[in-house]
Amino acid sequence: MQFIDLNAQQKIIRKKIDKRIQSVLDHGKYIMGPEVYELEERLADYVGVKHCITCSSGTDALLIPLMAKNIGIGDAVITTPFTYIATAEVISLLGAVPIFVDVDPVTFNINANEIEQAIHKAKNKGLCPKAIIAVDLFGLPARYRLIEKIASKNNLFLIEDTAQGFGGSIRKKMAGSFGNVGSTSFFPAKPFGCYGDGGAIFTSDEELAKIMESIRVHGSGLDKYDNVRVGINGRLDTIQAAILLEKLAIFDNEITLRNQVSNYYSENISSKYKKPYIPRDYISSWAQYSILAHSSSCRNHIINSMVKHGTPIMIYYKIPLHLQKVYNSIGYKNGDFPITEKISKCIFSIPMHPYLSKKDQDFIIKILNAEYKN
Repeated sequence: MQFIDLNAQQKIIRKKIDKRIQSVLDHGKYIMGPEVYELEERLADYVGVKHCITCSSGTDALLIPLMAKNIGIGDAVITTPFTYIATAEVISLLGAVPIFVDVDPVTFNINANEIEQAIHKAKNKGLCPKAIIAVDLFGLPARYRLIEKIASKNNLFLIEDTAQGFGGSIRKKMAGSFGNVGSTSFFPAKPFGCYGDGGAIFTSDEELAKIMESIRVHGSGLDKYDNVRVGINGRLDTIQAAILLEKLAIFDNEITLRNQVSNYYSENISSKYKKPYIPRDYISSWAQYSILAHSSSCRNHIINSMVKHGTPIMIYYKIPLHLQKVYNSIGYKNGDFPITEKISKCIFSIPMHPYLSKKDQDFIIKILNAEYKN
């Protein structure tokens, strides 16, 4: 059994992918070829924004907009401690300081009600709050109606980190379209992933889009040898764009299948576990299906049993960002974000992908429910 079965997806579109790759090999434009621009146009239309700027990774998709806003030393960026390191890493790379906010105990996304308190905390540290990075954790978009109001009130640049949430929506408004910028990742394990690294940035801000396009190619101006600002080598290669075009063609169907898999889990896994909660009018892209055990020891027992039965299990995330060694210098400690810390000790994720069979799901559910009784 696979935690994420990419082979099952590949069998469906392999011939079309091969044809796309052959086309790239024939025209030989391996960097910023026509497939890149075709993908950008289609993704902008899919998300419902004016501009899509593809790039080399989900990390660069977060870094580039921060660079475009000149965020750096002395600045603070508000974000969540319950996510992958890349979200906070880009803040630190520019010399700014991540100011963390605990998560909502139900959705595990950033607690919007505590953001203003974090803004005041940043100011008390002598920092200038400049931005918020909200994360669509496990596929569920964050609470953007409230977060956008807070960002507007406090003149903060809002980035939607939708690396896990691409394909989700709130009241039919697509993930990637919230805030000033949406940033996603095409890492293979993501709901919409390629066969290597890649990412994309979404915005309807014309001037911002131009700056980010420049940063993507070494701060280029009229051409790549006319450099008007500090930039990076952040381009998506053409073969990955070609692969993503075929994946996009089946993506909506995969989101439907992911929701069918998640619904079956939720209906049949024992109610003694804390299962994912999806608010009304929200659609998750189900990057992960994550469950809370009652304790760390309970989780360890369950994981050992699942692995023994040949079922892969993952933990996202066992060490919150504020307790990572890399952030010791900021001065966070155990107890600062109790909800995040409690979740990190009890959470685990079970296999989730669009092509997970009912037979495999039943096997997973049987073990989970039996282990709870034990």
